Amino acid sequence: MSAPSIRFAIATLALSAMGLQAQSTTTYDRVILGGTVMDPATGLHAVRNLGLRAGRIAAVTTGTIRGRDTIAARGLVVAPGFIDVHAHGQTAETYRFQALDGVTSSFELELGTADIAAWYAARAPGQRINYGVSIGHIKVRMAVLGDSGTVMPVGPGAYHVATAAETQEIARRIQAGLDAGAVSVGAGFTYTPSASHAELLDVFRVAARAKTPVHVHIRGGVKGLTEALDLARVSGAALHVVHINSAGYAETPAMLDLIAEARRAGGDVTTEAYPYTAGMTEIQSATIQDAYRNAPDSVLAEIEWPRTGERMNRERFAKYTAIGGPVVIFRNTEPMVTAAIASPLVMIGSDAYWQDGTGHPRTTGTFSRVLGRFVREQHAVSLMDALRKMTLMPAQRLEARVPAMRRKGRIALGADADLTIFDPATVLDQSTYREPTLPPVGIAHVLVGGVSVVTNGRAVDGVTPGRAVRAPRRRQ
Repeated sequence: MSAPSIRFAIATLALSAMGLQAQSTTTYDRVILGGTVMDPATGLHAVRNLGLRAGRIAAVTTGTIRGRDTIAARGLVVAPGFIDVHAHGQTAETYRFQALDGVTSSFELELGTADIAAWYAARAPGQRINYGVSIGHIKVRMAVLGDSGTVMPVGPGAYHVATAAETQEIARRIQAGLDAGAVSVGAGFTYTPSASHAELLDVFRVAARAKTPVHVHIRGGVKGLTEALDLARVSGAALHVVHINSAGYAETPAMLDLIAEARRAGGDVTTEAYPYTAGMTEIQSATIQDAYRNAPDSVLAEIEWPRTGERMNRERFAKYTAIGGPVVIFRNTEPMVTAAIASPLVMIGSDAYWQDGTGHPRTTGTFSRVLGRFVREQHAVSLMDALRKMTLMPAQRLEARVPAMRRKGRIALGADADLTIFDPATVLDQSTYREPTLPPVGIAHVLVGGVSVVTNGRAVDGVTPGRAVRAPRRRQ
């Protein structure tokens, strides 16, 4: 070895020794010891100790570290906190449900809101987990056209063709929502069937100017996806297709091929799926009424009234339409759900749905179900790939517009200490359509900003470390 090489080696060893010494004398706010750290961003999959300080990750090391508080993670996986890009019912109750399922950031990006400032103000100064929202075409259209629906449009918001002036006002309000810090633009073509192509194109053009994706509940099948892809192509907007499994059903593989083709052609297109064969939405919404209003009993039987477990016939459909409320729709198949979950194009989004004490088990079990059933039992996707779908991919979808997302979905120095610690041998959902509030098993600890919101599988009450996640606001 040459003299310069020897000097460099000695200097390197000295610096390493100094680093180890400094590390050994540092006391972190918290340390997580002996867990198997899995970071999809770097591919790290090894036993490491983590040191947390001021809500961030300050050490990732094989060395000995000390903290004022210790979480023993031997035998457990330490992963970035799960990011849910599609969750309705954003309340303290649903945030508790989601935290028990490993979620540290929850976003309402399909339905969205018509008033960004009011939505965030209602959740200030903090919640159990992080939260964010889109400016929603559905909600804005309801406000502009005077729709009386509480959740989904049931009148002119669904069935009125907007005038030129109304279309202009819808676009103006969507722009105002983006200026106020909305995470993205939300839309649901099946819920607004009378929205013209020109109106939808205006919405996409607003999104394109803001360089934000449009999160769209498309019209069903290949035809519906082609419509959305064309709007994105013509406008130049990024497109995120929500729950491709319940938009595609038997056409899901063909739709995944279309998305892959669009991406190869340079399109900014992403998608998501949830791991259940049944969906849920409001019975009075256009997507249910238009599809089932004149359907025979054999088709109506796909719909279940969740509060009683009754399947629909003509009489029950009329009765419950008059009452209003969420219904479960059993239309999909396990092979199509598996095709979506396994695809490398697809991230995980729960489509959590909870309304007045009634909801879907995906609200409480989506992420645990993927880890337990699709990873461990079916081997449909590897554990690292599943974690990528739950953490890094959602963060990357949002980070161009929302810089705070660059610190989420990763385990790295300076990243937010949003962490989910689970047992890969036992993690599993337990909730069912009859008992949708049952928490999963195997999610041991969940931290938001370094603060425990779940400890030893139990929710920690009285803590609100979750913060608003939003885009930078534009000064008027």
